Amino acid sequence: MDSLMRQLLTDIGGYERCVTEFVRVSQTVLPKRVFYRYAPELLSGGLTPSGVPVYVQLLGSDPTLMAANARRVALLGAPGIDLNFGCPAKTVNRSRGGAALLRTPDLIRSICVAVRDSVPARTPVTAKIRLGFDSDAEFEDIVLALEQAPLTELTIHARTRRQGYRPPAHWHRLAEARESLPFPVIANGELWNPADIQRCASVSGCEAFMLARGALCRPDLGAAVQALHQGTPPPLFEWEQVKLLLIDFLEANRNKYDPRYAVNPIKQWLVYLKFYYPQAGALFASVKRVTDANEMATALGAHHWARAA
Repeated sequence: MDSLMRQLLTDIGGYERCVTEFVRVSQTVLPKRVFYRYAPELLSGGLTPSGVPVYVQLLGSDPTLMAANARRVALLGAPGIDLNFGCPAKTVNRSRGGAALLRTPDLIRSICVAVRDSVPARTPVTAKIRLGFDSDAEFEDIVLALEQAPLTELTIHARTRRQGYRPPAHWHRLAEARESLPFPVIANGELWNPADIQRCASVSGCEAFMLARGALCRPDLGAAVQALHQGTPPPLFEWEQVKLLLIDFLEANRNKYDPRYAVNPIKQWLVYLKFYYPQAGALFASVKRVTDANEMATALGAHHWARAA
């Protein structure tokens, strides 16, 4: 999720923290402009407009370089540093990034130690892993290595790299990690609705949850989970409300990017939204060849566009 989507979802509510897309660390200490591109919130105290902290996520395999980049981004005012040891993309894994490091748990620990030592004590350092690379038989060794890692929190995607995003997520393995790790575990994987989170909480014992694709499929998911936690019925946004969000998102993208590229994020979001809203699938079919922002606005509802402009 880029900064525009982070702003939109946190404005709706229910989220306590965001994490940027990963910033690839490979050969050098990156210039400030790179971090500002991934996390423009750094120019506003590291917060979204609604006041939600945005952690900057780093991905790399060299402890010294990771530490140096973490130090730079911390000095830029990042509210926290997150370390990506879970990305399953083949192009990332071939260059020893993301989930590829799950095969070398001691290196993961070394990176965590180096980053922790390089940033101020007040700056949280968190990480995200999976259950293993090829098999969850690797999970015990990963957890054992992380027992000595100076992390603030750990998010665990409850699948291996080989399993990718195929259901199910194995939430019960998170309970094992919680018993031995000295810091909180955040659950991730197959969390599409408030009921999923209730089941995950029951199985894993986790009290915090990272929402990813589910948040794109249902824009009010964070708020719905919060409502359920508070004992009130979690309402589902109506399609007309979602269309207004799409209009706002289009306008924001048109202001940020070249108009020729403003419509692509709308199409990408519609693909996720159709999980909850069949109208999104029909709309995507009608606009998938649209390249003009004004034409997209018309498809979303010209009267809304005129009011928002």
